Amino acid sequence: MRKTHLDVADDDVQDFDFDSTPSHRVDAAPTKNSNVSENTRKHTHIEKLLSGSYTMQWSIAAKGIVGGGVAGALVVIYRAAIAYGNTWAISLYDYLGTHPVMIAVWALAVLVSAWIISRLIAWEPMASGSGIPQVEGVLLWGLKMRWWSILTVRFIAGIVCGFFGMSLGREGPSIQIGAAGSASVGNRLAKNKVENDNFIAAGAAAGLSAAFSAPLSGMMFALEEVYSSFSPTVLFTATTAALTADLISKVFLGFTPVLQFGTIAALDLHTYVWLIPLGIFAGLIGAAINKMLLGLQTLYGYISAFWRIVIAIGLALPVGLLCPLALGGGANLIQYAEQATTSLAFLATILIVKMLFTSTSFGSGVPGGIFLPILTIGAVAGSLFARTVGLLNFGSFSLPHNYVATFTVLAMAGALTASVKAPITSMLLVIEMTGSLVHMFPVAVVTFIALLVSDILHIDPIYHVLLERYMHKTQPAREPAAVEDSAGILSLPVELGSSVIGKAIRDVDWPEHTMVIAVQRGGKEFIPHRGTVIHPGDSLVFLFRGKNQKIAREEVTALVSMAY
Repeated sequence: MRKTHLDVADDDVQDFDFDSTPSHRVDAAPTKNSNVSENTRKHTHIEKLLSGSYTMQWSIAAKGIVGGGVAGALVVIYRAAIAYGNTWAISLYDYLGTHPVMIAVWALAVLVSAWIISRLIAWEPMASGSGIPQVEGVLLWGLKMRWWSILTVRFIAGIVCGFFGMSLGREGPSIQIGAAGSASVGNRLAKNKVENDNFIAAGAAAGLSAAFSAPLSGMMFALEEVYSSFSPTVLFTATTAALTADLISKVFLGFTPVLQFGTIAALDLHTYVWLIPLGIFAGLIGAAINKMLLGLQTLYGYISAFWRIVIAIGLALPVGLLCPLALGGGANLIQYAEQATTSLAFLATILIVKMLFTSTSFGSGVPGGIFLPILTIGAVAGSLFARTVGLLNFGSFSLPHNYVATFTVLAMAGALTASVKAPITSMLLVIEMTGSLVHMFPVAVVTFIALLVSDILHIDPIYHVLLERYMHKTQPAREPAAVEDSAGILSLPVELGSSVIGKAIRDVDWPEHTMVIAVQRGGKEFIPHRGTVIHPGDSLVFLFRGKNQKIAREEVTALVSMAY
């Protein structure tokens, strides 16, 4: 296993002479006419920077276990508290239905809670909303994270929201809680910012693993969504952290899956034809929920923080009295959709209610996620689709009723993919929840068709949009870069279709104050020279500094991406 994000001393990075090479880019390789001693000094210095890339990976893995243990313990506590709160909320609204005079007391509690939550969010804005975009901002754009204040707000405000039954997920907050908990360890054990970032990514993976008891999904999520690129080091660290957190969750919460399904029947070949329309439907549902979530967040922007929280919590009352299945994240509703025997009209109604209630809850900016609510919406949509098709006679292509649960699970992956655009994580999550590889091909078909529909509709990944909105809202007066004037190291893979493929390093217009200090190719790592030709699949290690690091990171990412 090879490191990708290099472990270097901060002083070494700061002392590196960026102006020693033309255009502040790549160090020149020794040539016949060059000063041998000067180039030897440069190469010796770079080799010093790279010296930890072979020896530190097992140390980082061990630290990942420590970080994953802390993250797992915190998430287990949070998960148990939210689950209890959601159960209590159902009883609360059942009680209010039979004792309407107590609604006045409930209203007073809403006002007090809204004031407390609004104050906490104002104190720590990074703890608002899902938490996943903020973790991405820390790792990709250098945002600062106060782990202790994030944990404080997440636990207090998040649990309060759970006791009111708001349609919020615990998975996004669990990812940030895991990242913050692991960061607390990293602040003590990490030798530099690069290693500290590995702790944060590992904590994010551990958070999802403990929240869903799904370690494989946690590992992949750290790469696919949080880092948005492949890094062997991050994968290695995330693996140890996710497995550790999963073990802790099983020790304290048991081996029962978070989403416990009944019998998920394997599809017959003649029913595969229905995977195409199911994928289209799931893609439309995922695109619709994205539009609704972002639209309600925009509308809420015209209202003060206190009153939008009052509105969001207040809407839980009619939902709790008339449609209690829509309360909370939706684990109970997923089981109901899987075994639904009620009318199609009721399923359609609860689908609409869940989508609206999730949008009003999340759009208010309270600490809570959308991961599980999106899965729930996809499950209800899949059940509705399967039961509708099952009423029609298509001869040998008819859909038996015993496939309702299967289509429910498949639509969950499709809707999540259309919204988040993390298809591999969605597939792994469903496979882990069902505990079977039999459904891999149907899940893949529905997932990629839903992703295609989302792309055709020009739907941006929900967490990326939320990150952009967060940065625009919280840092409007700052320089374009969110990263301070300090050195940084980043490794990115060269994707097939990138414009830099086939070019020598000297022929690429790299951003100012950016250098390629190492190339990883075919399992080996070497120091490049100006004439080194870039191949697809290479992993380029960049060293850069300056006030516009965010812009430099974006430009470098665009250059090595196939989308450039």
